Amino acid sequence: MKKPSLLIIWLTVFIDLIGFGIVVPLVPVFTKRFDASSLTIGIVLACFSAMQFVFAPIWGRLSDRIGRRPIMLISTAGATISYAIFALGSGLQDTTTALVTLGIARAFAGAFGGNITVAQAYIADITPPENRSKKMGLIGMAFGLGFIFGPAIGGVSLKQLGITGPGWVAASFCAVNFLLALLILRESRQPSSEQAPQRPQLAQWRHTLTTPGIGLLVIVFFFSTLCFSCFEVTLALLVCNNFGIDIKDNASTATVATYLFVYCGLISALVQGGMIGRIVKKLGEPKVIAVSLILTAISLALLPFIKGSGLLTWGILRQPEGQAWWGLLGALALLSIGSSLTRAPLFGLLSNLTSANEQGANIGVAQGAASLARIIGQFSAPIIFLEVSSPGLFVGCAATLILTGILVSQKLARSSR
Repeated sequence: MKKPSLLIIWLTVFIDLIGFGIVVPLVPVFTKRFDASSLTIGIVLACFSAMQFVFAPIWGRLSDRIGRRPIMLISTAGATISYAIFALGSGLQDTTTALVTLGIARAFAGAFGGNITVAQAYIADITPPENRSKKMGLIGMAFGLGFIFGPAIGGVSLKQLGITGPGWVAASFCAVNFLLALLILRESRQPSSEQAPQRPQLAQWRHTLTTPGIGLLVIVFFFSTLCFSCFEVTLALLVCNNFGIDIKDNASTATVATYLFVYCGLISALVQGGMIGRIVKKLGEPKVIAVSLILTAISLALLPFIKGSGLLTWGILRQPEGQAWWGLLGALALLSIGSSLTRAPLFGLLSNLTSANEQGANIGVAQGAASLARIIGQFSAPIIFLEVSSPGLFVGCAATLILTGILVSQKLARSSR
């Protein structure tokens, strides 16, 4: 039997995230297509994270008990079904039925979205502690590349195959991924490993959050995810609002969103695939996490005040508003660098503070906390943006990240020592 491989687990996550990247940037556009209110958009977006909040810790604990491979297979099969449901919902004509179906599809995807949690536990199983932050960057690299190829494929499939195209293409990718995982993915959890404690859901949350250092890392991940999710679900709205693009023009909105997500994904992949190991080795995990929060905060504070007109077409900035687009790309580059520096050192440090038989459980709680943050962000951000103040949303997120970076940096450094 072949040994567990970082390349194989990375490939499995990467293909899964291509499917994720195909659909997610288009969810707000599709819901707006049915003239959904900001509240309805928030509910549809939050369905995914609500189910992940419940199930991510469960999948993590279960992977500690029965192994990583079975959970990866279940998760990938569930993703295939969820995208098929999404495709069906996208083509429905009745508004209410379509929105309900899209919500069900996202909820189903969230319930079976255990790949990232288990992949991180898989990496911890086979990587020495001193290299875990660097290797955890591979998951972030897969995220970045997923958001390079995914939105691009989604945009092409939307244009060539129609409104249901992105969902069916995403389902196809996940189906292929399931077959590959079934054939080549090997187990990383050794049969001789100490058995994981069997705690009820709430008891596991309490245990993780009260463990020195680990609880603090979960809190940091919660706030960083909250602010990033607010950006993520309102980027298309922000660009349409600040650059005079009609949100109901599906082709234009999808084109802009696709380009910008691909751009952010490329920078993220470069940082996490090549730079993160050297940066962590030089500064240490706590300092890298604090710096990442500050950089992300600065970029979020800048974004709502960059305004212009015109479309970004095939990488060429149309004049006379090219300077505004360059400003937008600069702010997004800073945001991509900052956010890319958070995940890998955070999970590397969390893994090093966790015993071998609880990797899945603690990482699952951290991912569950992130899902709770996405519920709050995805539900509230469109409402705040559309009904209250778009600059207020971004500036508020920036202030939250700055306070988080300042308040936890010293405590995090003490915990890691």
